[in-house]
Amino acid sequence: MKYFIGLDGGGTKTKCVLTDEHLNVITETQGGPSTFLLLGTEKVSETILNLILDVTSKSKINLEAVKSIVLGTTGAGRRGDAEQMEKAFLNFAKVSGYKINKFTVDSDARIALEGAFSGKPGSILIAGTGSIMFGKDKNGFIHRVGGFGRYIGDEGGGYSIGSKGLTAVAKHMDGRGEFTSLTKMMADKYGIDNSPALITEVYKNNFDIASVTPLVISAAEQGDRICGNIIESESEELILHIKAMINLLKENKLKLSLIGSTIVTDNFYAQLFRDKVNNMFNNVDICEAEYPPASGAAVMAKNIAE
Repeated sequence: MKYFIGLDGGGTKTKCVLTDEHLNVITETQGGPSTFLLLGTEKVSETILNLILDVTSKSKINLEAVKSIVLGTTGAGRRGDAEQMEKAFLNFAKVSGYKINKFTVDSDARIALEGAFSGKPGSILIAGTGSIMFGKDKNGFIHRVGGFGRYIGDEGGGYSIGSKGLTAVAKHMDGRGEFTSLTKMMADKYGIDNSPALITEVYKNNFDIASVTPLVISAAEQGDRICGNIIESESEELILHIKAMINLLKENKLKLSLIGSTIVTDNFYAQLFRDKVNNMFNNVDICEAEYPPASGAAVMAKNIAE
């Protein structure tokens, strides 16, 4: 019997699953974060090795029987960075006395895509703090739309919505912009009720700009015109992601799985976006992910081994 390990790494924790050759999960566990660009490759290598040893030990499976391991994590979208992590881990495992058959690092978005459709063609739209879309065509080629980061992209995500909300509040406070109920919401929740306080919070206190997004959405739902315009334009940006992906994939039908708190949780913005998709496209099918990202990493591990 052949076995595979998939790891879903993030900024707070890393999930790990061990599967058989039919991708049935035998054992799963979780450990610390694995954002190697932030924590360093040595610390993350230790975390990953401990997780691997944990699942193999619990399953009473020899590590040599694990034919391939895939880690999907934040910051691994650039091949050079991923290779750095791969080499560091293999060296760490060797020094620690363990031989790893195959170890591959890829992005967290890629393993989410593979998990959503069990390795088959499909697309995922991620809109949490940021936004990015990935699609896999019938030839197995991966296409990407968006993901340019908060400075020049991430439209439709929490940071972009929150930032535009704060801009509206700043203009309202100054008298340069229209009234928005978001100003009072900010005062009630954060105690920010004047321009100096807003400036201090945003620029000196490491304010979580994306945390304003639920307030913007709530204000829009209650009829606030300014906030309504914000979520209208931001949802249109996500629609543009879908249009671009349709052009890239050139498929008659686009299977789409949605990921990320901004568009997955039950809120006014998410419903607005879903309604737009259903009304604007007759060739887009929104569907639930078949498997979680960690299992998607195991799917990749099996494909790499074969």
